Amino acid sequence: MRWSGCLSAIMMSLWLGGCASVHNTPVNEPAHGSVVDQLHLNFKEEAADNDDLLIGLAFSGGGTRAAAFSFGVLSEFDQIAVPHASDKLLDRLDFISGVSGGSVTAAYYGLKKKAALTDFRERFLLQNAEAGLDTTLSLATMGRALGGGINDQQGFTQWLDRNLFHGATYGQFREVGAPRVWINASDIYNRVPFVFGATSFTAICSDLTKFPLSNAVAASAAVPVAFAPIVVKAYPDTCTDPLPSWITRSAADRNASPMLRSFASAILRYREGKVPYIKLLDGGLVDNYGLAGFTISRESSNTPYGPLTPQQAVKLRRSMFLVVDAKAGLSGNWVQSAEGPTGIDLVKAAIDTTIDASVGASYTAFERTMSDWQNALIKWRCGLSAADRKRYGAPANWNCRDLKFFMGRLGFDQLDPARAATLGNVPTRFNLPQQQVDDVIEAGRDALRINPALRDFLKSM
Repeated sequence: MRWSGCLSAIMMSLWLGGCASVHNTPVNEPAHGSVVDQLHLNFKEEAADNDDLLIGLAFSGGGTRAAAFSFGVLSEFDQIAVPHASDKLLDRLDFISGVSGGSVTAAYYGLKKKAALTDFRERFLLQNAEAGLDTTLSLATMGRALGGGINDQQGFTQWLDRNLFHGATYGQFREVGAPRVWINASDIYNRVPFVFGATSFTAICSDLTKFPLSNAVAASAAVPVAFAPIVVKAYPDTCTDPLPSWITRSAADRNASPMLRSFASAILRYREGKVPYIKLLDGGLVDNYGLAGFTISRESSNTPYGPLTPQQAVKLRRSMFLVVDAKAGLSGNWVQSAEGPTGIDLVKAAIDTTIDASVGASYTAFERTMSDWQNALIKWRCGLSAADRKRYGAPANWNCRDLKFFMGRLGFDQLDPARAATLGNVPTRFNLPQQQVDDVIEAGRDALRINPALRDFLKSM
C-alpha cells in the first residue's frame, strides 16, 4: 500500500514535469554590423595603466555566505595602506572575478565602487533575496523541477534590480572605471565557463552594452534544479567581424591546454551557429573560483607580455591575485549508516562534488599559468634592446628582474578550527540571520589580515 502511494506520487510528478516545462526567454539583443567596438572591454584595456601594481580578486560561490565573506575582504582592503603611498589597496584594485554568491558582491562593487561599502550589507546581505522564490524540492515543486527548474529567471532577477542594480546595463557598468569585473556562469552544453564580457558577446554577435547586469548575476547564481537555465541567444548572421585569431588557433591546437581548447571550441560553435541558444547555470559548476577568465586571457596570448601591452609589462613590478573561498565543508550524516542518501541529498552531493572538482583544477591551472607568465615576462624584459626600453617607457634605473607575482587563497579553514567549523555550517542560501552575516564579514576581514601572500606582497614593496 505504501509502495503504491509512492509510485502514484512519482507518476504524478513525472506527468506534471511533462506539462510544466520551465524556460527563460533570452533578453540579449543582436549587435548589427561591426561588434569590434566591444573589444575595448577586453583584459588588455582593463589592466591598470597608472601604477606598477596589478591586483586581482576572485570571489567564489556560496550564496549570501560567499557575498558576506568577499564583502569583508573588500572592506579590509580599504583599511590597508599601500607602502610608501597615500592610498589604500582598494584604490589599486584592477580586477574582480565573481561566481554565484560572490558575483553579487563583485557586480555591486563594480557598479558603485567605494559607495558599495556603505550600504551593501543593508541592501543585500541582511535581506531575504529568496522572497517570492520556491527554494525546496517537494511534491508541490517536483513538476517544475523535472520541467527544467523550480524557478525561472524572473523572481531573482527582478529582486536584484529592485534592491541593487535598478536596471543597470553592462554599458553603464563598464563606464565607471576600474576595477573591472567579470561575472562567470557555466555553459552546461559545452561544459565551459561563460564569462560575461567582450569575447563571448562578440562571438554571439550580441550587444554587451545593452545586457542587464541583474541577468548576468542571476545566471551566475542559477543553482541546478532550483533554477531553470538562463538562456542567451546567438545571432551569428548579424555581424561581420572575424573572431580573434587565437580562437581558431587554440581550437585546432591539440597541444593547447584542455581549458583553453574547450573554451575556444565553444566560442567557434557560437559563431558558426551550432549553438543558437546557450544555456547557463551556476558558474561554480565548472569554475567555482572564477579563475578561468584570467587563465584563458594569458594562455590565449601569443606574446610573452600578453594580455598586457608592452608598456604595461615594462612598468609592472608587483602582482597579487587572491582567491576568496567561501566553500562549504563536508556535511550530512548519511555516511553513518548503510541507508541513504535520500534523493534530495544525492542531488546536493552531486552538485557539491562537481563544484569541488572544478576548484582544484582551476586553481592548479591558474598557479601554473601565472608562474610561467612571470618567468616569460622577466625573460622578455631582460632581452629588450635599449631602444625598446626607451620606447616602452622604462626609466633609467629600471631593473628588468624586479618583478614578483603573489598568489594566495583566503578560506574559513585558515582561521581557528572551532571558528572555521562554525562558519562552514552557515547555509549557502540567500537568506541568513544578521549574526551569521556579521560573523562571516568579520571572518573575511580576519582572513585577509593574516594571509601570508598579502604579507609577502606588502613586504616586497
